[in-house]
Amino acid sequence: MAKIIDGKAVSARVRAQVKEEAAELKANGISVGLAVVIVGDDPASRVYVNNKKKACAEVGFESYEYALPAETTEEELLTLVEKLNNDEKVNGILVQLPLPAHLNETKVINAIRPDKDVDAFHPENVGHIMIGDFSFLPCTPAGVMELIADTGVDVCGKSCVVIGRSNIVGKPMAMLLLHKNGTVTMTHSRTRNLKEICASADILVAAVGKAKFVTADMVKEGAVVIDVGMNRNEEGKLCGDVDFESVKEKAGAITPVPGGVGPMTIAMLMRNTLTAAKRQRQQTK
Repeated sequence: MAKIIDGKAVSARVRAQVKEEAAELKANGISVGLAVVIVGDDPASRVYVNNKKKACAEVGFESYEYALPAETTEEELLTLVEKLNNDEKVNGILVQLPLPAHLNETKVINAIRPDKDVDAFHPENVGHIMIGDFSFLPCTPAGVMELIADTGVDVCGKSCVVIGRSNIVGKPMAMLLLHKNGTVTMTHSRTRNLKEICASADILVAAVGKAKFVTADMVKEGAVVIDVGMNRNEEGKLCGDVDFESVKEKAGAITPVPGGVGPMTIAMLMRNTLTAAKRQRQQTK
Protein backbone atom coordinates (compact mmCIF):
# COMPACT_ATOMS: atom_id res chain seq x y z
CA MET A 1 0.00 0.00 0.00
CA ALA A 2 1.49 3.32 -1.10
CA LYS A 3 2.26 6.26 1.12
CA ILE A 4 -0.27 8.99 0.26
CA ILE A 5 1.61 12.22 -0.49
CA ASP A 6 -0.33 14.99 1.25
CA GLY A 7 -0.22 18.04 -1.01
CA LYS A 8 -2.28 20.07 1.44
CA ALA A 9 0.27 19.56 4.23
CA VAL A 10 3.30 20.27 2.02
CA SER A 11 1.66 23.37 0.51
CA ALA A 12 0.77 24.62 4.00
CA ARG A 13 4.48 24.46 4.94
CA VAL A 14 5.45 26.40 1.80
CA ARG A 15 2.78 29.05 2.42
CA ALA A 16 3.80 29.39 6.08
CA GLN A 17 7.39 30.07 5.02
CA VAL A 18 6.26 32.62 2.43
CA LYS A 19 4.03 34.31 5.01
CA GLU A 20 6.92 34.61 7.44
CA GLU A 21 9.22 36.18 4.83
CA ALA A 22 6.47 38.51 3.58
CA ALA A 23 5.94 39.72 7.15
CA GLU A 24 9.67 40.50 7.43
CA LEU A 25 9.50 42.57 4.24
CA LYS A 26 6.38 44.35 5.49
CA ALA A 27 8.17 45.23 8.72
CA ASN A 28 10.69 47.04 6.50
CA GLY A 29 7.90 48.91 4.69
CA ILE A 30 7.81 46.64 1.63
CA SER A 31 4.51 45.15 0.44
CA VAL A 32 4.32 42.25 -2.00
CA GLY A 33 1.69 42.59 -4.74
CA LEU A 34 0.25 40.13 -7.26
CA ALA A 35 -1.94 41.26 -10.18
CA VAL A 36 -4.25 38.66 -11.70
CA VAL A 37 -5.96 39.36 -15.02
CA ILE A 38 -8.99 37.30 -16.05
CA VAL A 39 -10.75 37.79 -19.39
CA GLY A 40 -14.29 36.46 -19.79
CA ASP A 41 -16.33 34.33 -17.42
CA ASP A 42 -14.90 30.81 -17.68
CA PRO A 43 -16.11 29.08 -14.45
CA ALA A 44 -12.90 27.09 -13.89
CA SER A 45 -10.77 30.21 -14.38
CA ARG A 46 -12.94 32.08 -11.89
CA VAL A 47 -12.38 29.34 -9.27
CA TYR A 48 -8.60 29.50 -9.83
CA VAL A 49 -8.55 33.30 -9.56
CA ASN A 50 -10.58 33.23 -6.34
CA ASN A 51 -8.20 30.64 -4.87
CA LYS A 52 -5.23 32.83 -5.76
CA LYS A 53 -6.84 35.83 -4.05
CA LYS A 54 -7.44 33.73 -0.91
CA ALA A 55 -3.83 32.56 -0.93
CA CYS A 56 -2.58 36.16 -1.24
CA ALA A 57 -4.68 37.17 1.77
CA GLU A 58 -3.35 34.20 3.74
CA VAL A 59 0.34 35.01 3.17
CA GLY A 60 -0.05 38.77 3.50
CA PHE A 61 0.26 39.88 -0.14
CA GLU A 62 -1.68 42.65 -1.81
CA SER A 63 -3.97 41.21 -4.47
CA TYR A 64 -5.05 43.19 -7.54
CA GLU A 65 -7.72 41.63 -9.73
CA TYR A 66 -8.53 42.87 -13.22
CA ALA A 67 -11.70 41.15 -14.51
CA LEU A 68 -12.19 42.07 -18.16
CA PRO A 69 -15.19 41.26 -20.38
CA ALA A 70 -14.85 38.43 -22.92
CA GLU A 71 -14.96 40.92 -25.82
CA THR A 72 -11.84 42.77 -24.60
CA THR A 73 -9.55 43.50 -27.55
CA GLU A 74 -5.93 42.38 -27.73
CA GLU A 75 -4.83 46.01 -27.74
CA GLU A 76 -6.77 46.70 -24.53
CA LEU A 77 -5.29 43.66 -22.82
CA LEU A 78 -1.74 44.50 -23.90
CA THR A 79 -2.22 48.09 -22.70
CA LEU A 80 -3.22 46.76 -19.26
CA VAL A 81 -0.21 44.43 -19.14
CA GLU A 82 2.11 47.34 -19.96
CA LYS A 83 0.50 49.42 -17.21
CA LEU A 84 1.11 46.60 -14.71
CA ASN A 85 4.69 46.18 -15.97
CA ASN A 86 5.30 49.80 -14.93
CA ASP A 87 3.40 49.68 -11.62
CA GLU A 88 5.87 49.45 -8.73
CA LYS A 89 3.19 48.08 -6.39
CA VAL A 90 2.83 45.01 -8.64
CA ASN A 91 5.64 42.46 -8.25
CA GLY A 92 3.98 39.61 -10.13
CA ILE A 93 1.62 39.52 -13.11
CA LEU A 94 -0.51 36.52 -13.96
CA VAL A 95 -2.85 36.40 -16.94
CA GLN A 96 -5.29 33.55 -16.35
CA LEU A 97 -5.34 31.04 -19.22
CA PRO A 98 -7.08 30.05 -21.40
CA LEU A 99 -7.92 33.38 -23.01
CA PRO A 100 -10.87 33.84 -25.38
CA ALA A 101 -10.08 32.55 -28.88
CA HIS A 102 -9.64 35.99 -30.47
CA LEU A 103 -6.70 36.82 -28.18
CA ASN A 104 -3.16 35.63 -28.92
CA GLU A 105 -1.91 33.93 -25.74
CA THR A 106 1.72 33.90 -26.88
CA LYS A 107 1.70 37.62 -27.62
CA VAL A 108 0.16 38.39 -24.22
CA ILE A 109 2.61 36.17 -22.29
CA ASN A 110 5.55 37.68 -24.16
CA ALA A 111 4.36 41.17 -23.19
CA ILE A 112 4.75 40.46 -19.44
CA ARG A 113 8.02 41.75 -18.02
CA PRO A 114 10.19 38.64 -17.40
CA ASP A 115 10.98 39.66 -13.81
CA LYS A 116 7.22 39.90 -13.09
CA ASP A 117 6.33 36.69 -14.97
CA VAL A 118 5.49 34.59 -11.89
CA ASP A 119 4.05 31.79 -14.06
CA ALA A 120 7.50 31.46 -15.71
CA PHE A 121 5.96 31.21 -19.19
CA HIS A 122 7.94 34.03 -20.86
CA PRO A 123 10.54 32.69 -23.35
CA GLU A 124 13.33 34.37 -21.38
CA ASN A 125 12.35 32.48 -18.23
CA VAL A 126 11.88 29.25 -20.18
CA GLY A 127 15.44 29.66 -21.49
CA HIS A 128 16.76 30.16 -17.96
CA ILE A 129 15.01 26.96 -16.85
CA MET A 130 16.61 25.08 -19.76
CA ILE A 131 20.16 26.07 -18.78
CA GLY A 132 19.53 25.83 -15.03
CA ASP A 133 20.05 29.44 -13.85
CA PHE A 134 16.40 30.23 -13.19
CA SER A 135 14.78 32.59 -10.69
CA PHE A 136 11.23 31.35 -11.30
CA LEU A 137 9.92 27.88 -12.04
CA PRO A 138 6.53 27.05 -13.53
CA CYS A 139 4.28 26.55 -10.53
CA THR A 140 3.00 23.03 -11.15
CA PRO A 141 6.35 21.36 -11.99
CA ALA A 142 7.97 23.18 -9.06
CA GLY A 143 5.20 21.87 -6.81
CA VAL A 144 5.77 18.34 -8.10
CA MET A 145 9.45 18.57 -7.17
CA GLU A 146 8.48 19.59 -3.62
CA LEU A 147 6.15 16.59 -3.38
CA ILE A 148 8.83 14.19 -4.61
CA ALA A 149 11.26 15.65 -2.05
CA ASP A 150 8.63 15.09 0.66
CA THR A 151 8.72 11.33 -0.02
CA GLY A 152 12.43 11.25 0.86
CA VAL A 153 13.24 9.74 -2.54
CA ASP A 154 16.36 11.18 -4.16
CA VAL A 155 15.83 11.87 -7.88
CA CYS A 156 19.55 11.45 -8.64
CA GLY A 157 20.14 8.42 -10.85
CA LYS A 158 16.50 7.39 -10.87
CA SER A 159 14.55 6.45 -13.99
CA CYS A 160 11.98 9.24 -14.40
CA VAL A 161 9.11 9.09 -16.91
CA VAL A 162 6.91 12.07 -17.75
CA ILE A 163 3.66 11.43 -19.63
CA GLY A 164 2.72 14.60 -21.51
CA ARG A 165 4.75 17.24 -23.34
CA SER A 166 2.92 20.51 -22.72
CA ASN A 167 4.86 23.75 -22.32
CA ILE A 168 3.18 24.33 -18.96
CA VAL A 169 3.90 20.96 -17.30
CA GLY A 170 5.51 18.20 -19.36
CA LYS A 171 8.54 19.97 -20.84
CA PRO A 172 9.60 21.97 -17.76
CA MET A 173 8.92 18.90 -15.57
CA ALA A 174 11.44 16.91 -17.59
CA MET A 175 14.02 19.70 -17.23
CA LEU A 176 13.61 19.94 -13.44
CA LEU A 177 14.04 16.19 -13.03
CA LEU A 178 17.10 16.37 -15.28
CA HIS A 179 18.58 19.21 -13.19
CA LYS A 180 18.31 16.85 -10.19
CA ASN A 181 20.27 14.21 -12.17
CA GLY A 182 17.32 11.98 -12.96
CA THR A 183 17.44 9.92 -16.16
CA VAL A 184 14.38 11.30 -17.92
CA THR A 185 12.13 9.85 -20.61
CA MET A 186 9.38 12.07 -22.03
CA THR A 187 6.39 10.24 -23.45
CA HIS A 188 3.28 11.40 -25.29
CA SER A 189 0.45 10.28 -27.57
CA ARG A 190 2.83 9.04 -30.29
CA THR A 191 5.11 7.06 -27.96
CA ARG A 192 5.47 3.37 -28.80
CA ASN A 193 5.52 0.79 -25.99
CA LEU A 194 4.21 3.38 -23.53
CA LYS A 195 3.11 0.77 -20.98
CA GLU A 196 6.57 -0.82 -20.86
CA ILE A 197 8.35 2.55 -20.61
CA CYS A 198 6.11 3.70 -17.75
CA ALA A 199 6.55 0.39 -15.95
CA SER A 200 10.33 0.98 -15.88
CA ALA A 201 10.00 4.30 -14.00
CA ASP A 202 11.15 4.83 -10.43
CA ILE A 203 9.35 8.19 -10.62
CA LEU A 204 6.28 8.51 -12.87
CA VAL A 205 4.65 11.91 -13.52
CA ALA A 206 1.29 11.76 -15.30
CA ALA A 207 0.22 14.98 -17.04
CA VAL A 208 -1.76 13.67 -19.99
CA GLY A 209 -5.25 15.03 -19.26
CA LYS A 210 -7.10 11.70 -19.56
CA ALA A 211 -9.06 10.31 -16.62
CA LYS A 212 -7.56 7.13 -15.08
CA PHE A 213 -5.16 6.74 -18.01
CA VAL A 214 -2.38 5.23 -15.89
CA THR A 215 -3.34 1.75 -14.70
CA ALA A 216 -1.55 -0.59 -12.28
CA ASP A 217 0.11 -2.58 -15.09
CA MET A 218 1.91 0.64 -16.16
CA VAL A 219 3.50 1.15 -12.74
CA LYS A 220 6.67 -0.34 -11.29
CA GLU A 221 6.41 -1.89 -7.83
CA GLY A 222 7.36 0.78 -5.26
CA ALA A 223 7.47 3.70 -7.74
CA VAL A 224 6.68 7.30 -6.81
CA VAL A 225 3.58 8.26 -8.83
CA ILE A 226 2.68 11.94 -9.22
CA ASP A 227 -0.74 12.66 -10.73
CA VAL A 228 -0.99 16.13 -12.30
CA GLY A 229 -4.33 15.39 -13.98
CA MET A 230 -7.57 17.17 -13.12
CA ASN A 231 -10.48 15.45 -14.82
CA ARG A 232 -14.09 14.46 -14.14
CA ASN A 233 -15.17 10.83 -14.04
CA GLU A 234 -18.50 9.38 -15.20
CA GLU A 235 -20.18 10.55 -11.98
CA GLY A 236 -18.80 14.07 -12.41
CA LYS A 237 -16.33 13.70 -9.52
CA LEU A 238 -12.79 15.05 -9.71
CA CYS A 239 -10.21 12.45 -10.62
CA GLY A 240 -6.68 12.39 -11.97
CA ASP A 241 -4.81 10.78 -14.84
CA VAL A 242 -4.01 7.81 -12.58
CA ASP A 243 -6.39 5.03 -11.61
CA PHE A 244 -5.76 5.75 -7.94
CA GLU A 245 -7.48 2.73 -6.39
CA SER A 246 -5.52 0.13 -8.35
CA VAL A 247 -2.19 1.99 -8.51
CA LYS A 248 -2.01 2.77 -4.77
CA GLU A 249 -1.71 -1.00 -4.11
CA LYS A 250 1.48 -1.13 -6.19
CA ALA A 251 3.20 2.26 -5.89
CA GLY A 252 5.55 3.24 -3.08
CA ALA A 253 4.08 6.74 -2.88
CA ILE A 254 1.22 8.44 -4.75
CA THR A 255 -0.55 11.79 -4.88
CA PRO A 256 -4.35 11.85 -4.56
CA VAL A 257 -6.71 13.96 -6.69
CA PRO A 258 -7.84 16.28 -5.25
CA GLY A 259 -5.38 17.13 -2.46
CA GLY A 260 -2.10 16.30 -4.19
CA VAL A 261 -0.53 18.52 -6.84
CA GLY A 262 -3.38 21.09 -6.93
CA PRO A 263 -2.63 22.86 -3.63
CA MET A 264 1.08 22.99 -4.53
CA THR A 265 0.53 25.02 -7.71
CA ILE A 266 -0.84 28.03 -5.82
CA ALA A 267 1.72 27.66 -3.01
CA MET A 268 4.53 27.86 -5.57
CA LEU A 269 2.87 30.88 -7.20
CA MET A 270 3.08 32.61 -3.80
CA ARG A 271 6.77 31.66 -3.55
CA ASN A 272 7.46 32.99 -7.06
CA THR A 273 5.74 36.28 -6.25
CA LEU A 274 7.85 36.66 -3.10
CA THR A 275 11.00 35.91 -5.11
CA ALA A 276 9.97 38.55 -7.68
CA ALA A 277 9.49 41.16 -4.95
CA LYS A 278 12.93 40.42 -3.48
CA ARG A 279 14.66 40.57 -6.87
CA GLN A 280 12.96 43.83 -7.85
CA ARG A 281 13.98 45.37 -4.52
CA GLN A 282 17.62 44.40 -5.14
CA GLN A 283 17.49 45.86 -8.64
CA THR A 284 16.28 49.25 -7.32
CA LYS A 285 18.94 49.48 -4.61
